[in-house]
Amino acid sequence: MNDSSRLEQLRAIPMLAGLPDDALMLLAERATDFEAPAGSVLVQANEPGSGVLILASGRATVELGQKSIEAGECIGELALLLDDVVHVARVRAATEVRGIAISRRDFTELLAADADIAGALLRVLARRLVAADGMLAVGP
Repeated sequence: MNDSSRLEQLRAIPMLAGLPDDALMLLAERATDFEAPAGSVLVQANEPGSGVLILASGRATVELGQKSIEAGECIGELALLLDDVVHVARVRAATEVRGIAISRRDFTELLAADADIAGALLRVLARRLVAADGMLAVGP
């Protein structure tokens, strides 16, 4: 895939859409493409996390609670920040999926190189925290 196509693929992912081209290029250099057929296990429960998967197309299901993960969303992002994260649920491809994977080591190097990437991840984590807080909130 040429640089222009790779930039467009990354820009189509909502989490990354606002990043400047230089940050996207750094990310493109470190990311690995993946694809998996429907039914494939993307993340296994009780296994250590080692990075993040960002879906570019398709849909996955978190089997604990049956939460749907759509194109543009990520799986395992806490593993980018913490060494001792263990996945709490199995995630399976509900349809054929394609996306990018970024290891914790590569992500750590990216954070040192470009603060925009750190900001993008922090916004994702903040949204997840707000959603989790809303699920825990007790009625009025």
